[in-house]
Amino acid sequence: MRKFTKTGIGTLLMLSVSFIGTAQMPNVSTGSLRRVTDFPSRIVMPRNIDIWLPAGYDPKNRKYAVLYMQDGQMLFDSTVTWNKQEWMVDETLGELMMRKQIRDVIVVGIWNTITYRHAEYFPEKAIAHVPEAYRKELMPLLRNKALADDYLRFLVTELKPWVDSNYATLRDRSNTFIAGSSMGGLISLYAVCEYPAVFHGAACLSTHWTGTFEDKDNPIPSALEKYLVTHLPDPSDHKFYFDHGTLTLDSMYRVHQDAVDSIFRGAGYSLFNYSSRIFEGDDHSERSWAARFYIPAMFLLSGK
Repeated sequence: MRKFTKTGIGTLLMLSVSFIGTAQMPNVSTGSLRRVTDFPSRIVMPRNIDIWLPAGYDPKNRKYAVLYMQDGQMLFDSTVTWNKQEWMVDETLGELMMRKQIRDVIVVGIWNTITYRHAEYFPEKAIAHVPEAYRKELMPLLRNKALADDYLRFLVTELKPWVDSNYATLRDRSNTFIAGSSMGGLISLYAVCEYPAVFHGAACLSTHWTGTFEDKDNPIPSALEKYLVTHLPDPSDHKFYFDHGTLTLDSMYRVHQDAVDSIFRGAGYSLFNYSSRIFEGDDHSERSWAARFYIPAMFLLSGK
């Protein structure tokens, strides 16, 4: 068993904290943004929810698909993020809709929390496949709380009903999507696997298959693969997009993504409903994800 180094733990906690951003309202280049501050929940900690509405949002005459996105404070405005980077979600989706390359969609940006981001994003049922000795090293990184199942219950039973009640949404599975990067990619994958009747597809960018910053002798990728073997949803009505770069953290992902690709292919997924791509020279950053976000957006949201 390889123990986590103090440096690795410190870096991991800094990453979780750094996603906090600020409470300042982002400016968007197209469409409009609405915020619910400290969205109340009986299941998880309150957190801000940012709802992006495209230009020409017309609740009386049109209905919209919904894309739920993790780390919501990083999506729209680099001037208010911790690293001065953003996903450029409003620019990308606004242009794709203007060109009629994707269906009408609104975005629900779900802010992460300070302390429990890792605990909420780590696929909870996969922990059972992590050897017990290594689990003792993993759980402190999750603040000794596995919260992903609670987080998904919050999304499905509290947040989604509220969004559907307050906005002109298409509520069915075929118009409900979820996306994220890094640990946000893991929880987005987990969401579709756990709630296949709710979510039609997931975009998982730079998916953090290692779960930590250690790769050598790390059993977490294998644990995630064992979970997927028995939990993949029906390929006839679900879609998955994965990608990764080749620099910084992304340099660890290829071998694990290859294994996941084999699992999906074995379950009957094809080019029609499954995409896995490599971006040479891209690193683990919002700048890289913004540059290629149009690709998963078109993969998930094209057609009706």
